[in-house]
Amino acid sequence: MPKPYILVVDDEAKMRRLLEIMLTQMGYEVLQAGDGEEALAVCAEQAIDLVITDLRMPKLDGIGLLKQLREQLYELPVIVVTAYGTVESAVDAMKYGASDYIVRPFEFDAVEAAVKRALKLGKMQQENRFLRQQLAEGWHGFIGSSAIMKSIYQQIQQVAATKTSVLIQGETGTGKELVARAIHNNSPRAKNLFVSINCAAIPADILESELFGYNKGAFTGAIKDRIGKFELADGGTLFLDEITEMDFNLQAKLLRVLQERTLERLGSNRTIAVDVRVIAASNRNPRQAIIDQKLREDLFYRLNVFTIQLPPLRERRDDILPLAHFFVDKHAREFGFNAHGIEDDAEHCLTAYAWPGNVRELENMMERAVVLSQGKVIGIRHLPADVLEDQPETTGQAPSPITGLNEQVEQLEKQLIQQALSQTGDNKSKAAQLLGISERSLWYKLKKYFNGGD
Repeated sequence: MPKPYILVVDDEAKMRRLLEIMLTQMGYEVLQAGDGEEALAVCAEQAIDLVITDLRMPKLDGIGLLKQLREQLYELPVIVVTAYGTVESAVDAMKYGASDYIVRPFEFDAVEAAVKRALKLGKMQQENRFLRQQLAEGWHGFIGSSAIMKSIYQQIQQVAATKTSVLIQGETGTGKELVARAIHNNSPRAKNLFVSINCAAIPADILESELFGYNKGAFTGAIKDRIGKFELADGGTLFLDEITEMDFNLQAKLLRVLQERTLERLGSNRTIAVDVRVIAASNRNPRQAIIDQKLREDLFYRLNVFTIQLPPLRERRDDILPLAHFFVDKHAREFGFNAHGIEDDAEHCLTAYAWPGNVRELENMMERAVVLSQGKVIGIRHLPADVLEDQPETTGQAPSPITGLNEQVEQLEKQLIQQALSQTGDNKSKAAQLLGISERSLWYKLKKYFNGGD
């Protein structure tokens, strides 16, 4: 187990040295700082488990250091040093978050007892933070404890133990692959592979060979046998993302494999039996995709045995801030920063934003904010302009007492959008400029008004 790091802060070098000797004998690693400003710099560079600080120092005294540590969201325990006759100063310091105090001249046993208490307190606080994070993350790595997400967790548990095919529906960025992995990891197939393939990212002719494999000489460039994703996932799970983007003819071949549980590699007549659970996903409405001839109806019924509908982020607003803080902490660690949280006004903007890109957009935005803030507290200045200008039409508040006003505003927006698209030849970027809104805002309104809304 690594030794705890203790930072001793005092403007008197002899006092720092005395405490260093005592703490080293107790088995701790010791760092030193001559004042509060130097101590903050040390905390920014090194993970500290405990601070022992004098109250009276130049530049930044002990109380100022305490305030700065709390404002910068350092939750590490702090012991203040005081002298006989000034214990009331130490008591005042505890009002600002000090966990204990020690009195000069130092007694070895008293210092050791105070340090042990403070480190124990720090460990308890760390464990409590972890438990709060686990609660916020919901279930099996998911972030969010809203009612709608708890329902999703329950559905995953129910279907995971079966062999049933699953169709996951949801907008782009809602976490469809995360759900598919959770189903696999909680199923009897978890010991075997989870294989994922994005049907929208691969041309039809290549996708067929990726799925079913091929034998040497099957086509130009096939210089050796290659196993396909179905064979690779034998005994496990195959995740077909964006299934509605698969070539219509290839869907027929997929249906045959699902029904017969056998396949033939390209360029081969040998039948290969496979035991694969298929989980498919789409950001389209599958029934509309059938009408648009993007999805075979027979394949839809074969896949749609159990459906999980993932909500867009705007429909689970209680989860926005837990997600935002999770991503801030995650990317701060990746970049070597100390995560310092999000200011209240920035949190308000995040919860009010429509999130057309859903959880994926939120993560990317928080990564950008961490970079811009260099790990410090994230404010409005670190958020894109879209967050400030593009707010959802409703946020769960009580309806307006003036009936019909919202409908009239929506009709006017529809007309203006149609006129802008007509004038720009359906160029979304130019139409957005003409309307004075961001292109993301335009896409959101197009989806709301002309594709069935939320």
